[in-house]
Amino acid sequence: MDMRCLVVDDDTGFRTALCHMLERGGAVVAATASNGAEAVERATDTHPDIVLVDVRLGSESGFDVACRIDESAIGTAWRPVVVLVSTQTEDELTTLVAAHPAFGFLDKTTVSPARIRELLSASSGSNRR
Repeated sequence: MDMRCLVVDDDTGFRTALCHMLERGGAVVAATASNGAEAVERATDTHPDIVLVDVRLGSESGFDVACRIDESAIGTAWRPVVVLVSTQTEDELTTLVAAHPAFGFLDKTTVSPARIRELLSASSGSNRR
């Protein structure tokens, strides 16, 4: 399965490492972004299948950025899978993750092309809108 990704993280080192890992795993990194404005712009320009968004983007909330990206697809045929990533565990973010059930979540230590493909596959079987 071809997988086009947008990687959104303010940490240049992690963003670069994640891009290399994804590409080695057969994914195409369509674009990267380091903040919310770049993320929304690049998402609407490239229409990736999956958008990986860091929960903490400097002074911005990754949850807010994820919502803006998700909203930008409303009324279009494009339906990205938005996955929040964090060094915090899902247990530590339970309330925020529960408030955004349309988004997937991966701990940064578990991010892999296989895990992302699992989320992409699972979402293709659900009715996102």
